[in-house]
Amino acid sequence: MYSAALILHSWLRWAVILAGLFAFARSAFAASRHSQWTAADDRAGFWFVMALNVQVALGLILYFFLSPFTAQAMHDFGAAMKNPGLRFWAVEHALGMIIGIALAHAGRARARRADSLRRHRVAAIFFGLALLAIIGSIPWPGSADGRPLLRW
Repeated sequence: MYSAALILHSWLRWAVILAGLFAFARSAFAASRHSQWTAADDRAGFWFVMALNVQVALGLILYFFLSPFTAQAMHDFGAAMKNPGLRFWAVEHALGMIIGIALAHAGRARARRADSLRRHRVAAIFFGLALLAIIGSIPWPGSADGRPLLRW
């Protein structure tokens, strides 16, 4: 079960990144052109947040029920904080992703409430910050806790 969930979590990250890049780029370009907010703009943010919601739900299942790393970290949290690998999985990865999803949700909500001239700018700022938090928290190959780009 752990392997299947981990593979799905690994592949779904690409949907999150692509949806986030699309929503950010759409908002940034529209903000620079002072375009009106459209239903397509709202859908771009919706799909970014929806992909994130599914990814976080799967991540929480891994975190609390399936991952041997977090199980080991929860067994002795003090010792885990002294181990960089366990600390990354128990705290840093999860915290970065929580920050990312919070920024994405806040951006979508604030953009929907903003006036028509500011919507794109608000969405671009929040989606961009969310992407930075998310991309910065992914265990990329070559990093200390790196994982493969695609799992099989």
